[in-house]
Amino acid sequence: MNREDKERLDRLGVQNSIDLALIVPRSYELLYLKERPQEGALNVIDAEVTGSSYHPKYLKFTLFAHNFNQNINAIIFHPTPYHRGKFQSGKRYYLKGKMEYKFNTWQMVQPQIIEEINTIEVKYKTPLQNRSVKRLIAELLTQESLMKEGLDQKRAALLLRMHRPDPSFVEAFFAHEGFDPETIEALKYAEIFNHLKKLSSKRLDFPAMAQLKGDLKAFTDALPFTLTGDQQKVIAEIQKDLAGETAAKRLIMGDVGCGKTMVILASVMIARPERAILMAPTTVLAAQIYEEAKKFLPKEVKIGFVTHENRKEDLSKYDFIIGTHALLYREIPEAPLVMIDEQHRFGTKQRAQIKAMVSEGEKHPHFLQFSATPIPRTLSMIQSQIIDVSRIEELPYPKDIDTKIITPKDFKALSEHIRKEGEAGRQVIVVYPLVSESETIDYQSIDEARAYWEKNFDGVFVTHGKDKEKEDILETFAKEGKILLATTLIEVGISLPKLSTIVIVAPERMGLATLHQLRGRVSRNGLKGYCYLFTKTKPAQRLREFCKTLDGFKIAELDLKYRQGGDLLKGDAQSGKSFEWFDPLEDEAILHEAQQRLKEYRSALPLS
Repeated sequence: MNREDKERLDRLGVQNSIDLALIVPRSYELLYLKERPQEGALNVIDAEVTGSSYHPKYLKFTLFAHNFNQNINAIIFHPTPYHRGKFQSGKRYYLKGKMEYKFNTWQMVQPQIIEEINTIEVKYKTPLQNRSVKRLIAELLTQESLMKEGLDQKRAALLLRMHRPDPSFVEAFFAHEGFDPETIEALKYAEIFNHLKKLSSKRLDFPAMAQLKGDLKAFTDALPFTLTGDQQKVIAEIQKDLAGETAAKRLIMGDVGCGKTMVILASVMIARPERAILMAPTTVLAAQIYEEAKKFLPKEVKIGFVTHENRKEDLSKYDFIIGTHALLYREIPEAPLVMIDEQHRFGTKQRAQIKAMVSEGEKHPHFLQFSATPIPRTLSMIQSQIIDVSRIEELPYPKDIDTKIITPKDFKALSEHIRKEGEAGRQVIVVYPLVSESETIDYQSIDEARAYWEKNFDGVFVTHGKDKEKEDILETFAKEGKILLATTLIEVGISLPKLSTIVIVAPERMGLATLHQLRGRVSRNGLKGYCYLFTKTKPAQRLREFCKTLDGFKIAELDLKYRQGGDLLKGDAQSGKSFEWFDPLEDEAILHEAQQRLKEYRSALPLS
């Protein structure tokens, strides 16, 4: 392949034959001579110019259409000197254009000269000229090249047919106003197969620093409760991972309140007598896990808690080190197990840095990431190409939370509910969209609203994301507060056992996953909970659907439905549509088949 064609393929984002096949035609033109004109449709004529008249805004000329055996008119609006030179009496061309029947005569509008007839013009929409794309596809795309990339024979043939269609295929395309169901299925399959293949090539495995086979029985037997079935299943998966010679890479994903802290502590016990490290996103969350570790781990496990305050302490004396990103600025002893809680709160570089700090040459630590932000099953299946994924869906106790959409007319009743909860010794959080007043958003900010709450209620605390004292305020509120006014900073991790009610102002401005995380702060220990969505707009369907379920994995499906998934390959999993054809909500069976095919394809490849 020459350098120019390589540059053209780069501009198209083409890395393999499937990429090229997925540059899908946007339309087709049937360039066939017919014996009769078709009104409103594209017609092709073998025409001779018999006369013309020029006006600054249009060029009119008469033609004899040999295939129709009759005279017709033609008109070109905004003609150029090129048109005037071409359409002179006596010239004969093949022309294409739409036909209209006006004033008892046929007229072709905006005719174009074409070189070939009795063929099909395939139209692409790309940064390149259409003829360049057609030539690249003609030269490089074959059934053999698609099958070599792993596609089955039938789907490879279906994709090729789009690019080299026959008249019946194009007629079906127009009849369906798009591709037929069989072709669409092939496009869905090719797109997800190609995506999985690229993802799997990004997975790099390394030898483990140690095979960890610590005894769990004493730990689980001593717990004052029985672990859920899902907790036990995930712990068994981790046991198998950590005992292996290859460094584990696993994402453990659970719903809010699913008990992932117990899975973290079980992993520490599996690592014994080797050292384990846990990095959490906030001091409050790290402190909570530290307290849980002291409560449930055996006394012989020495636990260290790292903050910015205790920088000089020697950490080598500890078996389990817990800290925030402060760990990144410390001398960390060798540790064959590294865990990250609420992994999406850390950047890719921070996650890589903590791993590198404890690695031993080519050998890497086992690496477990935990998240209380569920993603849809199909997206976790896709992600499993680069990292093993476990799901904790079962909760230790059922949540009892009523979710209700309210408007300003309900504020009096809301205030009364908050007063009663405070009198009963329970706590309330009101989440505002803004800290300070805004001219563009029709809701009060924390600064504007706090006067009302502080005047009418006692035990009111206020904090937000930019508040340097926020962690101290949250700790004090947990012990003695009644009402907390905050922004979404309380979305992740903080445990407030007495919290019964959360009021979310302007919920229409948030994603469903964020709303679910906020609601998850309530009813942590089986307490009756309430979640109020305070809006000034007509409630959207997604908010009404949100009110009907407490299941974080179902919420993730809804969030995907309304926002669409991000691009895992590029590391953007926030928003924006990743796939043009494959639908993560509808096409799980296609995904299963593609995963199985990829496994067979990779196992058949010669070992390098």
